[in-house]
Amino acid sequence: MADELVQLLSPEGQRVDHPDYECSLDDTAILGLYRDMVIVRRICNEATALQRQGQLALWAPVQGQEAAQIGSGRALAPGDFVFPSYREHGVAWTRGIPPADMLRIFRATETGGWDPQRYHCNLPTIVLGDQVPHAVGYAMGIQRDGAEEAAMVFFGDGASSQGDVMESFVWAASFMAPVVFVLQNNQWAISEPTSLQTKIPLYRRADGFGFPGVRVDGNDVLAVYEVSRRALERAREGGGPTLIEAYTYRMGAHTTSDDPTRYRVDAEVEVWRHRDPIERVKALLAREHAVRSSTFEEVAAEAEAIAQALRADVLAMDAPPATDMFDDVYAEPHPWTEAGRAEVLAFAEEAR
Repeated sequence: MADELVQLLSPEGQRVDHPDYECSLDDTAILGLYRDMVIVRRICNEATALQRQGQLALWAPVQGQEAAQIGSGRALAPGDFVFPSYREHGVAWTRGIPPADMLRIFRATETGGWDPQRYHCNLPTIVLGDQVPHAVGYAMGIQRDGAEEAAMVFFGDGASSQGDVMESFVWAASFMAPVVFVLQNNQWAISEPTSLQTKIPLYRRADGFGFPGVRVDGNDVLAVYEVSRRALERAREGGGPTLIEAYTYRMGAHTTSDDPTRYRVDAEVEVWRHRDPIERVKALLAREHAVRSSTFEEVAAEAEAIAQALRADVLAMDAPPATDMFDDVYAEPHPWTEAGRAEVLAFAEEAR
């Protein structure tokens, strides 16, 4: 695996040379990526605690995958459009989405959480792989509009086995759509290991569709950024799609309803704990860029403040009126939705 893995930073935080990619980021930018990852992990931990306390219906943890999401998210241009699954909290953070809005769907107070057009980020997709054809369709629209933009879509190793994803690859390749597929291979499709889904590295599936595939160390934020930046530039310039396999690991449960101890061993988790994406950048910053411990403490304090504000925001969220579910089904009023609204109002009146 090592010879086909793009890596610019070792697990120990040492620089690694690569013949095709080099780090273009300065000290400030690298510290910014570190800050992003620390904040996103703290948000995730707070959300997990809120779910355990009965304040969220569900949560999909992101620990271990921060570099895969922050690196690719920060490579996006403002005009690019993102199509996430249900776990891309780090990507949402890079698009400027407030943490409380990320949790609205898990609080069951909204069916989404934010305005996709405002942040150029679609709402979370729960149906496995469903966001991938959406991204390709949007990319084909970009192409027909003549815009110099790209779409980026995120999905997991489990979703990569879905027919929707394969069909999306066909369309993207056939029409040279400006789309970047980011496959976060976190080793486990809920309780099934990647080895049950494929006999070759997942990035090589792109070969069969006629576009490039790249495997990057998904715990190396510098490498993920550079690979994503290159793929997005290629898409915007008319070069067509790219498949990026971010080889990473889900440290926690698939969701808060999952128990990973039933299907994987602690020794495996411990191996990946030593590849922590945050710690390797922290080591680089301390050693090569002389970042002081006080700076790391300031970042941690900022993350804590954001987490506490998030808790307060979530606890303040009230259940919306039941009729709100009909508001955004169609752009204009429709007889079916209005009939449903009337039925709900009548039921509420009878229940008084």
